[in-house]
Amino acid sequence: MRRVFFFVSLMSICCLPGLGQSVTPDVERRIEHQLRAAYNIPPDVKVTVGSLQPSTEVPGYDTFAVNVDSGEMQKNYSFLLSKDRSTMVRLNKFDLTKDAFGEVMKKIDLSNRPVRGAKTAKVTVVGFDDFECPFCAHVHATLFPEILKEFGDRVSFVYKDYPLSQIHPWATHAAVDANCLAVQSSEAYWDFADQVHAGRQDIEAEKTLEARFNAIDGIALSQAKKHNLESQKLQDCVKAQNEDAVRASLKEASGLGVSATPVLFVNGQKIEGAVPVSMIRAALNAALRDAQQSDAERPLSAGSK
Repeated sequence: MRRVFFFVSLMSICCLPGLGQSVTPDVERRIEHQLRAAYNIPPDVKVTVGSLQPSTEVPGYDTFAVNVDSGEMQKNYSFLLSKDRSTMVRLNKFDLTKDAFGEVMKKIDLSNRPVRGAKTAKVTVVGFDDFECPFCAHVHATLFPEILKEFGDRVSFVYKDYPLSQIHPWATHAAVDANCLAVQSSEAYWDFADQVHAGRQDIEAEKTLEARFNAIDGIALSQAKKHNLESQKLQDCVKAQNEDAVRASLKEASGLGVSATPVLFVNGQKIEGAVPVSMIRAALNAALRDAQQSDAERPLSAGSK
């Protein structure tokens, strides 16, 4: 079988009469109540139960869609309803012709991003980072140097921007400065990331937001000197504070279900929060095993021996 069907029973509804293309108002009400209770749907979010269609995949059930509308976003969810209207089931269909982690990685644009570790590794760790986030600083300190030292010759590390500007007022400014450095030097970018994460509390100690911006700019300019970059080009970039790349990264992260930091994707496997180093190590080892197995299963090209 190329597809797997997974069923999670959600509820039992008292037996009620009524077949056809539409559920009765009573059944519709029971469905809505159960969904609101099971998924904690707020009262101001509209729930609409769609019409019934005979299920072609599960005998004894009809299929229907539920539309959840918050006003800002709508989403449809598929369910099954037994013919006697006593049971509703959530149907999750998994397409095994595609690799779930691989599909995630296809959504992440790594072009022109600074890479740390093995440049052509078969395992990539993508971190969505916020320079002002204390938990990000913790994960950064775990990755560098501990994980880098252990896996750096087999794994590549890439950061993308996810500054939570609503609660971290200088995070976007730091992301822009980091990207200005990345244009000229990957090493300068990573040294900046190390310095800002390690010195986050020193930046916070500055009295005003403007003073924090100046401190961040000072770190960026010191990296330009350290790495012999074009100082004027960097100064112009820092002064312009063009946030286009940061906004693009935020949009991409949203499409991946990122809503907070830190978040890591290890070859597409999502790891959220300031997790123990053992969890990151386990994900990396699993990804390396998968990559090795994939190579072993790949057919030899014509002419190979």
